[in-house]
Amino acid sequence: MKAKFKLRVVRAASMAVMLTGSMLTLGLAQAQTQGGTLVAVVQPEPPLLMSGINQQGPTLYVAGKIYQGLLTYTADLQPQPSLAKSWTISDDGLVYTFKLQEGVKWHDGKPFSAADVVFTVDEFLRETQPRIRTLISKYIDTVTALDESTVEFKLKSPFAPFIYAFEAGSIPILPKHLYAGTNFKTNPANQTPIGTGPFKFKEWKRGSYIKLERNPDYWKPDLPYLDEVIFRVVPDAASRAVAFEKGDVQVLRGGDVDNVDVERLRALPDTEYSLKGWEMYSPHAYMIMNMRNPPFDNVKIRQAVMYALDRQFIVDNILFGLGKVATGPIASTTLLYDADVPKYEHNLKKAKALIKESGVDLSKTPVKMLPLPYGTSWDRIAEYTKQSLEQVGFRVTTEPVSDAGSWFTRVSNWDFDLSFNYAFQYGDPGLGVSRLYLSSNIVKGTHTANVQNYVNPKADELMTAGDAAVALEDRQKYYSEAQKLLVEEVANGYLFEIENPTLYHSSVHNLIDSAVGVSDSFDNVYIEK
Repeated sequence: MKAKFKLRVVRAASMAVMLTGSMLTLGLAQAQTQGGTLVAVVQPEPPLLMSGINQQGPTLYVAGKIYQGLLTYTADLQPQPSLAKSWTISDDGLVYTFKLQEGVKWHDGKPFSAADVVFTVDEFLRETQPRIRTLISKYIDTVTALDESTVEFKLKSPFAPFIYAFEAGSIPILPKHLYAGTNFKTNPANQTPIGTGPFKFKEWKRGSYIKLERNPDYWKPDLPYLDEVIFRVVPDAASRAVAFEKGDVQVLRGGDVDNVDVERLRALPDTEYSLKGWEMYSPHAYMIMNMRNPPFDNVKIRQAVMYALDRQFIVDNILFGLGKVATGPIASTTLLYDADVPKYEHNLKKAKALIKESGVDLSKTPVKMLPLPYGTSWDRIAEYTKQSLEQVGFRVTTEPVSDAGSWFTRVSNWDFDLSFNYAFQYGDPGLGVSRLYLSSNIVKGTHTANVQNYVNPKADELMTAGDAAVALEDRQKYYSEAQKLLVEEVANGYLFEIENPTLYHSSVHNLIDSAVGVSDSFDNVYIEK
């Protein structure tokens, strides 16, 4: 009875949110006037803007204004309407039915319908998006258009995290009429994206800016308020800080400037500061150690790496306090987190002892380290890691790449020994965490899969059981055990939970109003005149 009651509450809440959201939109539309250009920074420059193919943070930031999902989410991760205006979940948790918004058009004027949703999930993302592809293949039995405005998902078995899968970064709904029957990855539409969102793609001058313009036929009446959103490509953090100080840029998101500059910029007149808007993502940073080859195929070596690093030093001195040392694969802000896992304090003696126990001759197994090209903080983390590992006997060669696309290619094709990344948690470990460790998700072509080649049938069993269980306490039991195992075996080298500050001018309003923050649509953002 408890499970049924919960599901009925979700359905009732969804309708209440829909009505409340509609009333708020009407009120704001009457209170605000349209106009203005919002200028932000995108760094590094994304390789493309098709979020159905590329899942890097810069892509999601820009694409979130072009493409939309069926749902969006409040800061406490309650689902609310987007392209779906309402939804129901069957009492057994196997059938999800979505009623779609009416009068929605693609940016090229073609009508949006349930057929686009079915195509997106059952064909496009099943082929192109490794994170969601795993979910689709494992859990979705059928996706059916019951009529032009109703879509039904039938699951093979209960999957508790499923309701969190429908934001635009996970399942961006794509136009069937442009992609059906084509090569999805080489389709020219990837370079001139067409969505249903409040802003249309206008221009991309590589190395300089990406320009989006107001969608005059947007399905929400009188929205968006802004005429344009421009994402400037500015090569270095110091220049980005100067652009914000001069007013040339109105928004800086986490990572756009060095953390050392955040407090100074925060103190500027007419400047707002927020750590909100990351509740869905809860970014979690880690080292990737390629277990296909020595020395990282040896668990004692991986454990030695963890003892060699002072992660609190990284948080305090490289991130300037904007972070928290990670205890394991799940962020402390995410459902099913458990802090009761093995601990790796900074201890060089333990690191050296483990290396000796491993029997690995590090002089004969040099390490190729691939830094993450996401700004100076990551450069410093790579430098610190190199120095720390060399202190205990590693031979480390840094092989930097100049752009996110090159890094993506090398990591997704397993051409590295040691690299860095951060993963979005997506509200539930069944969506954001297990994808990095399931042996079934060892696939080339993405950086968001099990690229390190971690294989443990017990871990597979625990995470799969945790996702299938309905009761929260059962899910917690399985995932607690999985966390202990993943930390003990150093399935990845857990570094820190990222705290991302957003800085913006006081004239900008409604910038952060959901769990995905500045990666959301901006349809309600306005500039005070």
